Amino acid sequence: PVLQAFKRARIPLTHVGVLVQETGNSKPLIAWQADRPMNPASTMKLVTTFAGLEALGPTYTWKTEVYRTGVQRGDVLQGNLIIKGYGDPKLSLERFWLLLRDLRQRGIREIRGDLVLDHGYFAVEDPFPVSFDGAPFRLYNTIPTALLLNFKSIQVQVLPKGKGLVQVVTDPRPAQIEVLNQLTPTRGPCRMRNSKFGVRFYSDAASARITASGAYPLACGKAVYEASLLSHAQYVYGVFRQLWGELGGQLQGGLREGPVPSGAERLALSESPTVVEVVRDINKDSNNLMARQLFLTLGAEIQGPPASPAKAFDGIQGWFYKRGVDTEGLVMENGSGLSRMEQIATSALGRMLLYAYASPVMPEFIASLPLVGVDGTMRKRLRYTPLKGRAHIKTGSLRGVKAIAGYVLNRFGRMTVVVCIINHPNAAAGTVAQDALLRFVYDGADPGPSRVVYGARP
Repeated sequence: PVLQAFKRARIPLTHVGVLVQETGNSKPLIAWQADRPMNPASTMKLVTTFAGLEALGPTYTWKTEVYRTGVQRGDVLQGNLIIKGYGDPKLSLERFWLLLRDLRQRGIREIRGDLVLDHGYFAVEDPFPVSFDGAPFRLYNTIPTALLLNFKSIQVQVLPKGKGLVQVVTDPRPAQIEVLNQLTPTRGPCRMRNSKFGVRFYSDAASARITASGAYPLACGKAVYEASLLSHAQYVYGVFRQLWGELGGQLQGGLREGPVPSGAERLALSESPTVVEVVRDINKDSNNLMARQLFLTLGAEIQGPPASPAKAFDGIQGWFYKRGVDTEGLVMENGSGLSRMEQIATSALGRMLLYAYASPVMPEFIASLPLVGVDGTMRKRLRYTPLKGRAHIKTGSLRGVKAIAGYVLNRFGRMTVVVCIINHPNAAAGTVAQDALLRFVYDGADPGPSRVVYGARP
């Protein structure tokens, strides 16, 4: 049935790599083109997240620090306020607000100097716009940074109001962003797909514009959009000014970027959730930006700051080499799989999964993967089959790439590693074949000596 599904999808087997191996066995049940390096799409996150759990430890947290220069006289800071980031992938608006509230509780109301941002823990430039696929304002295209706030996200809400009015609001609302509401409210049924309105974005490093125009059906209610706008530094600066003002504070100076000066006094500290929680978010929902933050963190922690993608790759490769895990053919550009350069062989990914199954962090790692038919990127697949809730599978998709990798607990109670990567223009049609493979593995059919397939490189 698996072969027939590939045939119906018009995907030649020369463009497919498969590895199926029970965790207690030394040899695979199926190995087809297993040593051929292929683009794994988001299944590359398995390499990054497992390395993160083992190398950093499950209780690792990221810090964001606030310093001051000068002196505080009464409620006035006669100096600069410095914020230093260490790559926190989950610094939300709420946590940032609590950090600023901590400063207000220390008696600071007015800052006479500048806001200084230190993001030197990562050696990553912040060009803008940047795009993997021609969509520079999508959140997944956001470049990582050591001081990442709220994924650099601007949420745009179109809100119908009374008396036939439509309001456009943003959250947060940095002053550098201009909102132009050119919507015309209309009566009648909501046909969102056929509606004649749109929300367009323009942004450079220092300013942005959001334009909502066209006829908006009031019956559609609220509509929500998200976009990544401004540079990281301008975003943090704009959000700081907004939240600091809401807390009753004043900032007299402007924005500067640079390291924390010697002699600066630390005022406050915010710690992220543990790496276990971050890894779960990365794998369940396939969060590219959080994966890239973790990837660079590994570079800084293993190789020393400032982190670069090259340092991160060398650090991860060296980590696996010291533990005897063969990652031959592994190429990592950003650790998220959102890349045309990244490669790994199905055998190498399978060996890592087998090693992870014997690791002390195995429960945390497996629990981070989408549960088939239940949650994450697998919640809608195989929901009405015996596989529901019995397999943890990470998915990966790019144009021309379709991949799955993870663990299946078969009907006989044996845990099996499954990896299947498709690199072909028709890859998107390969979902049915990959689901058929998962069902085949769950059924626990013993291929027998005559059915074991070992594929060499074509």
